[in-house]
Amino acid sequence: MSEATEHLVTLRQRQDYQFEIEYGGGRPTLLADEPPPLGQGAGPSPVQMLLGAVGDCMSSSLLFALRKFRNDPGGMRTEARANVGRNEAGRLRVLHIDVSIHLGRRAAELQHLERILGQFEAFCTVGESVRAGIPTEIAVYDADGTRLQ
Repeated sequence: MSEATEHLVTLRQRQDYQFEIEYGGGRPTLLADEPPPLGQGAGPSPVQMLLGAVGDCMSSSLLFALRKFRNDPGGMRTEARANVGRNEAGRLRVLHIDVSIHLGRRAAELQHLERILGQFEAFCTVGESVRAGIPTEIAVYDADGTRLQ
């Protein structure tokens, strides 16, 4: 097992619910904002950023697994959706996440696909961490729209 690493982002309040998120290392700053009525929706909300992180991590994990077996997915498109509602205490929470990954190639063009689909999720650091607290479903489709997983 490798050593743990630490990651740091810095958030600075711009106004009201708008925060600039600095990632360091010369990376662009991101403006985050709550949607109305709290904020103005001038940037992605925390829920949207969570979805982006989970979707990106799952997509990257699948891409890595595909490339490990010298597969070219032919371009990928991923959609991540959250069901936000009230928990038993009446607090708003992310209740469920659905991620749909669409490959640009047909399943028949990809090698070792069953093995890849059986293990890629386990290597997704963010998605698997989030999944420990939020039910998360992952679906993978090929270029024909056939659900592979």
